[in-house]
Amino acid sequence: MESIVIGIDVAKQQLDVATPKGVLQAPNTPEGHRHLMKQLANWSIDSIIVEATGGYERAVVAEMAAANLPIIVVNPRQVRDFARATGQLAKTDSIDAQMLAQFGQVVRPEQRPLPSKK
Repeated sequence: MESIVIGIDVAKQQLDVATPKGVLQAPNTPEGHRHLMKQLANWSIDSIIVEATGGYERAVVAEMAAANLPIIVVNPRQVRDFARATGQLAKTDSIDAQMLAQFGQVVRPEQRPLPSKK
C-alpha cells in the first residue's frame, strides 16, 4: 500500500491542502483546522508536511500534534531547492501544497518532537 503524504501550504488566512483526492482549502482558523482534521481522518496518513512560515503554521501544527497526527515542519529553503531540482518554477498556493506532498514522499523528512509549551 502506498504511503499517503499530505502537503499543507499555510497562509495567514487559508490552508491549501494536497490530498490523494486533489487540493482542498480550509480557513486558517481553529474551526478550519478541526474541519480539515475530520477530512484527513479518511486516510491512513504517513506524514503531513508543512513549511515554517513565520508563525502562521503554529496553530495548525499544534492542533494536529495534539491529535497525534504525523505533522512535520520543514525548512522552506529545502522545499524551494527541491522544487527547482524537479523543474517546478510556477508558484501558487495549490502548487506549493502539491510540492510539499511530493517533497515528503521523496525526501521522507524525519518527524521530530515539537517544542513543548515552555
